[in-house]
Amino acid sequence: DEEEDYMSDLFIKQDVRPGLPMVRRVKEALQKEEKQKEANEKNRQKSIKEEEKERRDLVLKSALGNENKGFALLQKMGYKSGQALGKSGEGIVEPIPLNIKTGRSGLGHEELKKRKAEEKLENYRQKLHMKKQANEQAADQFRIRFKTKQEERKMEGDLRKSQRACQQLDMQKDIDVPKEAWFWIEPEEEDKKDEEDKEDECTSPDLSVSEKLHILTAYLREEHFYCIWCGTTYEDSEDLSSNCPGDSAADHD
Repeated sequence: DEEEDYMSDLFIKQDVRPGLPMVRRVKEALQKEEKQKEANEKNRQKSIKEEEKERRDLVLKSALGNENKGFALLQKMGYKSGQALGKSGEGIVEPIPLNIKTGRSGLGHEELKKRKAEEKLENYRQKLHMKKQANEQAADQFRIRFKTKQEERKMEGDLRKSQRACQQLDMQKDIDVPKEAWFWIEPEEEDKKDEEDKEDECTSPDLSVSEKLHILTAYLREEHFYCIWCGTTYEDSEDLSSNCPGDSAADHD
């Protein structure tokens, strides 16, 4: 080898920065490894399954020749290549396709797998349907509870209105004691004297708000000829029955 001329242009133009020789060697090693992989891929021997598949695909793509005994028999009976089968030519033209089973699963496994998938889908649809029904029932129950609560609040308001009217009309007739304790609105603050006697007083039966409202409005109509929904005091029972729509809120709606 000739000695390198350190004063030549070729040597001066070389990149001699620290670390570059190492980077160059790593890059060359990677390129060599990549080329080796490509060579191994080209020289790799095909497996038996791959060879069988290639031979099978090649045979299936090629048309039947005279060496095939079945095709030779068809030709003797007058069959020509590309002609449909059958006496009048109504049969198939192409052979029945060959479905090769390459997996290790047993016969019927695909049908079982398909059936299980359909059952799973049907179960999922049923769950969605049941969930939808449950949501609809919950919404209906909520609407019923909300409506019931509104009606209860309205009846409570009508009851308080009836109690105030009853107290006012009773006092106008110099009635100092209500017919029933709950006919009048109880004072917010009562004297706490004689608490034991107060517990022994007659209290109203365990009536609901609607029952109390019905009893009190009937009393107002019979005793004072007054209708809380009309807000009118009539002259007598005849005037009340002829001019008042009814004895309930529904009759006045």
